[in-house]
Amino acid sequence: MTAIPQTWTGRWVADRAGIALTGSERLPELVGLALRSGNPKRAHLLVSNVLGKHVPQRPSVVHGAGLELGRRVRELLGAEAASRAVVLGYAETATGLGHSVADGLEAPYLHSTRRPVPGMAPLGGFEEEHSHATSHLLLPSDPQLLDGDGPLVLVDDEFSTGRTVLNTIRDLHARHPRGHYVVVALVDLRSAADRRRLDEAAAELGARLDLVATASGGVELPEDVVARAGRLIAEAATVEAPPAGGAAPLVRVELDWPAGLPDGGRHGFTARDRDRLDAVLPRLAGQLADALPAGAQRVLVLGFEELMYAPLRLADALAERLGGDRVRFSTTTRSPVLAVDDPGYAIRTRLAFPAHDDPQDGGSRERYAYNVAPGSDPARRFDAVVLVVDDVADTPALHRGERALLGQLRQVTGQVVLAVLPSHRPARPLPAPLYGPAFSSYPAEEVAWLLKDLSGVALEAPTEEREEAVQNGGAHYAESLPVEYQPSPEYQELFHQALRGSASRIALGVGTVAETLLRERGPGLVLASLARAGTPVGILIRRWLAFAHGLSVPHYAVSIVRGRGIDPVALRYLAAHHRASDVVFVDGWTGKGAITRELADALAGTGFDPDLAVLADPGRCVRTYGTRDDFLIPSACLNSTVSGLVSRTVLRSGLIGPDDFHGAKHYADLAGNDVSADFLDAVAAHFGEVWDAAVQGAERLATAPGRAPDWAGWAAVERISAEYGIDNVNLVKPGVGETTRVLLRRVPWRILARRGAGADLDHVRLLAAQRGVVVEEVDGLPYTCVGLIHPRYSRGATGGDGRSVACENAVGENVVRENAVRQNAVRENVVRESKGRDS
Repeated sequence: MTAIPQTWTGRWVADRAGIALTGSERLPELVGLALRSGNPKRAHLLVSNVLGKHVPQRPSVVHGAGLELGRRVRELLGAEAASRAVVLGYAETATGLGHSVADGLEAPYLHSTRRPVPGMAPLGGFEEEHSHATSHLLLPSDPQLLDGDGPLVLVDDEFSTGRTVLNTIRDLHARHPRGHYVVVALVDLRSAADRRRLDEAAAELGARLDLVATASGGVELPEDVVARAGRLIAEAATVEAPPAGGAAPLVRVELDWPAGLPDGGRHGFTARDRDRLDAVLPRLAGQLADALPAGAQRVLVLGFEELMYAPLRLADALAERLGGDRVRFSTTTRSPVLAVDDPGYAIRTRLAFPAHDDPQDGGSRERYAYNVAPGSDPARRFDAVVLVVDDVADTPALHRGERALLGQLRQVTGQVVLAVLPSHRPARPLPAPLYGPAFSSYPAEEVAWLLKDLSGVALEAPTEEREEAVQNGGAHYAESLPVEYQPSPEYQELFHQALRGSASRIALGVGTVAETLLRERGPGLVLASLARAGTPVGILIRRWLAFAHGLSVPHYAVSIVRGRGIDPVALRYLAAHHRASDVVFVDGWTGKGAITRELADALAGTGFDPDLAVLADPGRCVRTYGTRDDFLIPSACLNSTVSGLVSRTVLRSGLIGPDDFHGAKHYADLAGNDVSADFLDAVAAHFGEVWDAAVQGAERLATAPGRAPDWAGWAAVERISAEYGIDNVNLVKPGVGETTRVLLRRVPWRILARRGAGADLDHVRLLAAQRGVVVEEVDGLPYTCVGLIHPRYSRGATGGDGRSVACENAVGENVVRENAVRQNAVRENVVRESKGRDS
């Protein structure tokens, strides 16, 4: 029987469940005990003190345990055989240990994974029969990594039965036989029968099999151990809820991780990779140290499931930089374990949180971080936690939600530092941008469209049909296009009048935004305008930077769709060609702020800055703007003919694949009515006269006390929705720009206009008259005008007095009938004018 010290972290389980360790005197030093939850195959869990998984440990101890084993293997093999060896580790627990063994052996490394990667075919796989998550995949980026004839070294944290190792050897030996296998573990706890089984299997395969372990022994279990454990779990209360309190600061660090350097051995790690990592670790540790709060004495570097090695090496380098005994290392895990806040139990506290890497292996989506919260002992509290994940796991689920990991970490420490490493992905060709004049009427140097050309596809549908389908949930608005409204000569003249009257004001707004971006983001700007309303504004900002500063900045147009987010393939393209932190997203104006929120949600955790830059911010929902006045931007008056002859963007299954940009159409047949260049040239002609004012405007904005969004526009929309009995805020479109869109693309119900609004609304009044829509003057309206989309298609919508909104409240059914007649007439005119187009 092993001598057990009184302070052993397995004492609680041993005393209550009757479990005993036998063999090496080092076992209590290496492992404690805990009780598994949710695993009927095993009642107990051996919790390693030196693995860096469940128990925070000095990183030098964690790495050193693997290095020692690797050196022992090297001595066993001899120099010649060691030079041909390959190390294979097991997911998820032993990925860091296996890599450390490979470091000591100076051998290439691969670990199994439970994360499938699209585009990568598994080289093999095997089952871990006793585990809570069994399937292992082998996904080396170099398929020949395991093809050599040298020894294969298999590393796991413990050997309890040896079945996993046996399954692995049989799977690999069947495809590529070799003569020598070495099995490595921290602890070897197999029974005599288990040892015989492995020896017999090696003889059957005709291979030599050696074992190397730090300590060996056994675990004695009573026959009713599962029942005992069940009673103990039922009686014990897991300590997992973080204490209530204010959230600690969250700091994101953009590590200068070398391009192409793997973050571990999921897809293979070579001697060259090891040399590159060793060379950059001091610099990376410096970046982490700079992000820590002053005076932090206890720092935890927390890795992420299989991602153990890179966080471990970062933690070790950080410990060397900080000096003293200040850094500990552990990782999150899939293993569900009971937590008991007792010094004699290995798992004192537990944070349970949803998986944040979109696992595809069919296992549980619950994840855990153990011994991170201090529990009842304040001395166990960490002053800072450095969370290291890869970009696959840097998702909204990591950042948001009541149980999100980052939110919980911020409750149990003084500061959280987030570092995101690039994950390996097989090379998938990105689509190429589209350029004018083949796509759009803008010159190629003005904008690159990150869109798929759908010009040959019939996508237009009558406005009423689209509205009914969208409001009743039968289709998303981005799955089709409205018929492009072609303005009458009278309306076109209004556009030109508005442009002449507002060009200088728009130029000032453009200059203010451009100067603000240059001050705050530097000259390495990359503009990404939200197609299509943001595209003319993005071109104007680009022109200003060239005019005022001689800068030639890249400009792209990307698609964002309400309810679906920003185009992920476009983001991949931007990230592949530019630093994410240099990209600035641009739009024309804000309404109530729905797209602002959509953008922030879509970019959470990506490294892109969600701060949207707009010309006008009447919704008061962004911090970078030219003005917050609700005034007419003439580009809102028209559709494609002021936006480079490009349609609104389209996202529809069957047309847009997983590696496609969102789509759009180029209406080349409307070139005769195109005023896109007229708009840009008219505004740019005023750059010189507003230069000084724009610089001063940017200076004022930089120090403006009310610059932060207060979302007053959203609050106003909610009030208007309640007053007019509309139960869907998406049917309320505030501001001149959004109101114009309602009249051009949707089925308008009525227009609310601020009493006394002048020429800014001339085009709105004309469009409303043409469509038979009432313009209602309102006192105290926070916007110049608000467009209300007809809610007649929304089931259950009622007016403020409880009557159906379809009864039009104060407007009356006669107006509805007149509207329908006039709308049909307008549509027939549009169809005639559009004859010959693909619609």
